[in-house]
Amino acid sequence: MEKEKRVNPFFENYNTPHDTVPFDRIRVEDFEEAFLEGIRRDDEQIAKIVNNPEKPTFDNTIINVDDEKDGEGYYDLLSRTSTVFFNMLSAETNDELDALAQKMSPILTKHANDVRLNERLFERIRYVHRHHRRLTAEEKMLLDSCYDGFVRSGVLLDEAGKAQLRRLTEEASLLSLQFSQNLLKENKAFTLSITDEAQLDGLPDTAREAARQAAEEQGSEGWLFTLDFPSYSPFMTYSTQRELRRQLYMAKNTECTHDNSENNMEICKRLVNLRREMAQLLGYKTYADYVLKHRMAGNVRSVYRLLNNLIDAYKPTAIKEVRAIERLAQKHEGRSFRLQPWDFSFYSHKLQMEKYNIDSEMLRPYFELSRVIDGVFGLATRLYGITFRESTEIAVYHPDVKAFEVFDRDGSFLAVFYADFHPRKGKQSGAWMTQYQGQWIDRKGENVRPHVSVVMNLTKPTAEKPALLTLGEVETFLHEFGHALHGMFANTRFESLSGTNVWWDFVELPSQFMENFSVEKEFLQTFAFHYQTGEPLPDELISRIVRSRNFNVAYACMRQVSFGLLDMAYYTQKTEFTDDIIPFEKRAWQRAMVTEQLPDTCMTVQFSHIMAGGYAAGYYSYKWAEVLDADAFAVFKREGIFNPATAQRFRDNILSRGGTENPMTLYKRFRGSEPTIDALLRRNGIRPARKTRR
Repeated sequence: MEKEKRVNPFFENYNTPHDTVPFDRIRVEDFEEAFLEGIRRDDEQIAKIVNNPEKPTFDNTIINVDDEKDGEGYYDLLSRTSTVFFNMLSAETNDELDALAQKMSPILTKHANDVRLNERLFERIRYVHRHHRRLTAEEKMLLDSCYDGFVRSGVLLDEAGKAQLRRLTEEASLLSLQFSQNLLKENKAFTLSITDEAQLDGLPDTAREAARQAAEEQGSEGWLFTLDFPSYSPFMTYSTQRELRRQLYMAKNTECTHDNSENNMEICKRLVNLRREMAQLLGYKTYADYVLKHRMAGNVRSVYRLLNNLIDAYKPTAIKEVRAIERLAQKHEGRSFRLQPWDFSFYSHKLQMEKYNIDSEMLRPYFELSRVIDGVFGLATRLYGITFRESTEIAVYHPDVKAFEVFDRDGSFLAVFYADFHPRKGKQSGAWMTQYQGQWIDRKGENVRPHVSVVMNLTKPTAEKPALLTLGEVETFLHEFGHALHGMFANTRFESLSGTNVWWDFVELPSQFMENFSVEKEFLQTFAFHYQTGEPLPDELISRIVRSRNFNVAYACMRQVSFGLLDMAYYTQKTEFTDDIIPFEKRAWQRAMVTEQLPDTCMTVQFSHIMAGGYAAGYYSYKWAEVLDADAFAVFKREGIFNPATAQRFRDNILSRGGTENPMTLYKRFRGSEPTIDALLRRNGIRPARKTRR
């Protein structure tokens, strides 16, 4: 009997719970085949729109361009394949996927350009933009977004301009991919191996056990430390071995600067120039001008006003914070001791213990991962009435990943939620939220619900202990879960406007808003129980958490502002960027610096947000959104942090509306007024500067 031919999983209905991705059936070779067929189908669908003899209308043109589905069970194969592939490239990659990404990147970029530069398609869109029926606010937003998207992609350029834009975008796409691959390789290549137990002095048991397990997994003796945050951070905070701290710090902060194939220096220069050239080709002075046209900030001047006002307000306090750490270090080491960057976390921790008698290790036993999951889910239940049920029938791409079905207050299905918790070889560092399926209402009226995922690098369990998190890791979980709620609560007609498809200086509001709960006693008491004894987190420890909340808060603010300044320095370039990266970086963020800079370290070459992550000319968004989140949480503090009516108002006006209206309109509908910086200053215990810059 002839063996039945295997069908590419992307080519058929998944036939899985909630149509979730069948990770257990997908092979690496399936991607290329699906990509190429997806492009063919895409071209076919675009041809149908372009060759439609009927007069262009919102319904036969804009809706078709937006979703490229025909309403008869036809799914967007290219989108389906791209979503899985690029999520795997970040969360679970390997050499085969990396090589395929290099191969497919120019093909996919060319196809995207073919669509966006299609003059016949744009003529239909332009006709509808000028002559359309009466539209709802959401339809009008979709129309404007579609029209502007084509214009901002270069459709109005002459043929020479379009050809040049194609070259620039294809090169930028490849270089962004290369940047990320280099950074992952450099990050995973370094290990600090210790065989002398005396060199573990100062390290808590949690860090020792994790390092022992890491060594065993590599088949080596002793203890192994890496540049992944759960390994790196405790070593820098607790190790008494100053020379080893220096080695680890320099390894982390010189990634992608070495004379090897993973050096990102020239890639960063070229990316800055490519983006400037693209913006200027489209009629903008700088790439920042291009980006900020579709941001709440609106223009470069507003961004610098925010950053400068934060410097004025926070830098004096930040300087005092650093001096206090320096004094403590000299008290321990002698007046001649010179504090270095690899000493900062170590002596900062000692000062925190001296002032508040609290640190991460005291709290770890109360933040066992399964309990934290219960706490975070319980918070969503208390605020919004939603519930979570773990599913073993939904396939996942790695054993670390858990899948959940999410149900709304009335018991109806709301979303699929994936959570990927721990670092591993093929996974980028950091934490992020993504989707495997967006939300939209199809032409039959069915509300297609989203499949949302959060990916993190939290402390792993060991043979002796379950995964015990730091308070900072709990905040990370809350942050990404805030993004996830933004995705799960999406309730809009069009997928391109749903969930987190909002302006980038608004997207961090839901995530940073959730971080506020991490120091609220009423929240901590719901889940923070000792993993061995079951005893609740003592009130005295909670009190110390609250009192220490603003420890080094001004220093942390200046660090974020420095990144914003660096980002803006690159993307406000008006002429070819030829400077050496490292000295340029030092000058760019000097105004926000409160500690000494080392000549060989470099942030730019590992700054994924602005080089490969979509935050180019947008890193200020974190501080912009912090103003919003403090202002919004002040409403909850006034009306009750678990007040269901307040939470429902936040859900209805912020979390469920996506990008269907101007974000300030949505925010004012929730808050009743525009935000001010006052709530942030009060939360941080910072006195307003005498003068604010205009």
